Amino acid sequence: MARQLLQYCTQCSAWTLQRDCPHCDGTANAAAPMKWSPEDQRANIRRKMYNVESEEWLESLPKLANIDELRDVNQEEE
Repeated sequence: MARQLLQYCTQCSAWTLQRDCPHCDGTANAAAPMKWSPEDQRANIRRKMYNVESEEWLESLPKLANIDELRDVNQEEE
């Protein structure tokens, strides 16, 4: 059974409510990702899977500029 009602065919790009496309007999997938909730019961499992507590993961995140650097850039533009 599909997790969502609306399905999208990967072969002919048709929309359907069935798991198999009635137009080309291709496989239809969910049209949108599942909704996420802050009260997610499996969030701790996902955090362990992506190893978000590690230093490597923390270092891989993009860095924001310092607020003083942003102010300097804005003053130079004016």
